[in-house]
Amino acid sequence: MKILIIEDEEGLRESIEEYFTEAGNICETAASYTAALAKVELYRYDCILLDITLPGGNGIDILKVLKNNNYTDGVLIISAKNSLDDRLQGLDLGADDYLVKPFHLSELKARVSAIIRRKMFNGSNVLNFNELSIDLMAKTVAVNGIPVKFTRKEFALLIYFISNKGKVISKNAIAEHLWGDGIDMANNFDFIYSHIKNIRKKIMEAGGKDYIYAAYGMGYKFADQ
Repeated sequence: MKILIIEDEEGLRESIEEYFTEAGNICETAASYTAALAKVELYRYDCILLDITLPGGNGIDILKVLKNNNYTDGVLIISAKNSLDDRLQGLDLGADDYLVKPFHLSELKARVSAIIRRKMFNGSNVLNFNELSIDLMAKTVAVNGIPVKFTRKEFALLIYFISNKGKVISKNAIAEHLWGDGIDMANNFDFIYSHIKNIRKKIMEAGGKDYIYAAYGMGYKFADQ
């Protein structure tokens, strides 16, 4: 999962980031309204963890930006405010869920996972595409019932492709999705080709089809054709 953590409380922000990163997710953070707005206007996320009270602005206005632009990022409001009005306003503006501080990180993770399953995979833990079967919770892949071992990045890229099947995805979008802010340190995109080559090879060696097509000059597309 690619997650944006919008939270001004440093200790909580770092704890959430560490917790999700250790589980293999890509995390970006913003500690102010201005920083958060810059990120949501430029990048897309599987889920945004959004505090309402922020230095320089209100998290509700971030929700308005997402709604006005028809962005489909999942949004989980995390706030010390427990008023019904705040909760209803957030949900009316497109937030998917609302969690009141303090909370256990395990509950936060469960809520985030549920949001992503609902938005991307119709609430299912298992993603099936022709001969491919992917367990989103166990992070395993089977081709024609045969288990195939993928690295963490390969697994993340395969999920990204399938969730955007039929669409041309640019190299920039792939790199930013897999590495987040860390992509700034990359000199080129050779690592993307390497991951795609490995995914193709592993699927085909297990008897599956090659679903990844190069759209020259634009990027790659995952399609059944």
